[in-house]
Amino acid sequence: MNWKPGDRRADATHSMIRVDQAGEYGATRIYAGQLAVMGDRSPAARLVAGMAAQEERHRAFFDAMIARRGVRPTALQPLWSVAGFALGAVTAAIGPEAAMACTAAVETEIDRHYRQQLDELGDSDQELSDAVARFRAEELEHLDTALASGAEQAPVYPVLSGLIRAGCRAAIALSKRI
Repeated sequence: MNWKPGDRRADATHSMIRVDQAGEYGATRIYAGQLAVMGDRSPAARLVAGMAAQEERHRAFFDAMIARRGVRPTALQPLWSVAGFALGAVTAAIGPEAAMACTAAVETEIDRHYRQQLDELGDSDQELSDAVARFRAEELEHLDTALASGAEQAPVYPVLSGLIRAGCRAAIALSKRI
């Protein structure tokens, strides 16, 4: 794609790619933190490992798109690495339901975010639209899995979910720009 700094459409697309890569990276770190605490033997850990593999594939796609399109990644990635791992480890330490509550909260916000992106993109960037639509469907599967696995049974679920969702919205807003 040929673009120049200041080109609003290109800048908006670059912002989308930047935040999507940051979000998928953050998800891989959350799952890494959860698996570090849960190990790999419990049913919940096996579910987390499966979702983590999909997130890794999403992240790899956006890593390649960033490189191919010359998009500046977020400068906040080191923060997202630590924060994501810590969030995953803490929720897993609370218990499997809290780990699933974390997934449900994150995926609720990602669904909202990806839906907004698809509306904004329309048919202006088919490659990005197709990827976002495909990944959104997988994120919704993660949400369904988390809910079916007891997310809403987590201690203080409404508070935990609300805090995680607010954190996701803040991370999205910051990663678009920084």
